[in-house]
Amino acid sequence: MNVLKSILPVFVLLAIAGCNRMKVDDALYCVQIDPLEKAFKEELYFAENNDTAAVAKGETASFQWVFRSVYPVKNLKIEAGDLTNGDQRIAAGLKAFVGYVKSGYDLTGKKFYNPVSALYPDPLLEIETVDVSSMSNQPVWVSYTVPRDASGGVYSAEVVISGEINGEKFSLKKQATAKVYDVVLPEQTLWVTNMYWTDFLPKMNRDQPVIPYSDRYWELLKELAHSMRDHGQNVYPVMFELSRATLSPGLQYTFDFENFDKTVELFIREGDLKRLESGYFGGGNPLLWYVPDGNGGSKTLPFTNDTVRAYYSQYIPALFRHLESKGWDKGFMLHIADEPSDTKAYNEFASFIKKLEPNLKVIEATILGQKLENSVDIHVPIIWYYQTEEAFYKAHQQAGGEVWYYISCDARHYANRFLERELIQCRILHWINYRYDITGYLHWGLNYWKDEAGDRSLYVDDTDWVPAGDSWIIYPDYGKVYTSIRYEVTRDGIADYELLRLLEKKDAKKAEELAKAIVKNMDRYNTNIASFRAKRIQLLERLAQP
Repeated sequence: MNVLKSILPVFVLLAIAGCNRMKVDDALYCVQIDPLEKAFKEELYFAENNDTAAVAKGETASFQWVFRSVYPVKNLKIEAGDLTNGDQRIAAGLKAFVGYVKSGYDLTGKKFYNPVSALYPDPLLEIETVDVSSMSNQPVWVSYTVPRDASGGVYSAEVVISGEINGEKFSLKKQATAKVYDVVLPEQTLWVTNMYWTDFLPKMNRDQPVIPYSDRYWELLKELAHSMRDHGQNVYPVMFELSRATLSPGLQYTFDFENFDKTVELFIREGDLKRLESGYFGGGNPLLWYVPDGNGGSKTLPFTNDTVRAYYSQYIPALFRHLESKGWDKGFMLHIADEPSDTKAYNEFASFIKKLEPNLKVIEATILGQKLENSVDIHVPIIWYYQTEEAFYKAHQQAGGEVWYYISCDARHYANRFLERELIQCRILHWINYRYDITGYLHWGLNYWKDEAGDRSLYVDDTDWVPAGDSWIIYPDYGKVYTSIRYEVTRDGIADYELLRLLEKKDAKKAEELAKAIVKNMDRYNTNIASFRAKRIQLLERLAQP
């Protein structure tokens, strides 16, 4: 061992000397890998995978290459030609460099990856060029969204990765191939929501304040809406504070819905809003309820306080009459309190507001299940709790209710979208939806950015209260946001759900067989990428058959 230690530096010096005599092309390494594979900075070998992407019309075909150089590289650039098939052309959409998030924290104790560098690939940086250090992996991502009216067949495109080494230019030509099946992705039926936070809009404004409801506020909210729309979100939260209340003597309230309306209209226009969900009326244990404090803020009071009853007995009817006047009442869902533990207070308040407005639908992320049977219309249990009361949730659906599920910090060995998990888990999330006939999905953290998330050079997620990646799935830059490999894969999982539903109408036995091959049960999955791709091809081939 001592001899080995003494000669290793010599080998390193010889290698460096040899590299200095290399031609530029000989110093470059660039291989195509599956976009479901995470490329870590310190990996030295990747198995080449240039398989043809298999997609339906309306889906997105994504491709990933890992670039590395013996020498430092300046101005690495991506150029992506059209996918072509005869005279059919599909222009490239996303062209991005995969960035890295530094994190050494994992609340769950279920790390799947633990790189020495603590760097995890995630943000997709749509920037012109990057500089790459020597012997450092730089993944490249290119995607094409296939129009629903495209012709089926095999398409190919040339992707060029170029840059400079010591002033000498190089150019690597790669090929992307996609098979488009004669299957059209159906319109989305799966309900999907992520909570967004306008408190963090300054991270999209170079940390400069963003005045609520200013022109800049609406510009930045529009960017969030586009990102949500492009990744399958069709349920949009609209917070109660947007309907401002004015308190008059005698506990009489008037309500201004101007900003509430502007928010909803923006999400209709710029997003894909199909349903609305509210913010929360209360929180804590014991539960306390939010009421205006008369100074533009709010305070919390117990339900026994006359102010609580006075406020909500006026607010609930005013809200629903306003929703009706706008034609938004049928798609409105109301949260009462997030993850409640005070069963008695929750049921008491739910009974109170349902008497005020019998047609309201309550949606809640909760593990109380049957304890809230008469209070909640759309039950959203956390993924690991669904199994505990599966019979109740099935009965609730059979009686006309809805069941979704949510994921959060205490994921245990269940699928989640944490940074240190296998990327394929993001896609499997919606195979779980299909496998268990769960018709919606909720997540709390679209853009709950910490201060470090504004540094594009190296995003940091070192929160000590949630696992890395739980609090956001998009990344801020000035006036815009970047998507992530997790967000792209999650969107593809939504497409899988819809294709499985389509197959169910044609061949229910085959749809069930494929779903069970990937999702063994709620907490056991086949995460082998090659196996997953094979099942996806079977899905498309069966759909394409007469």
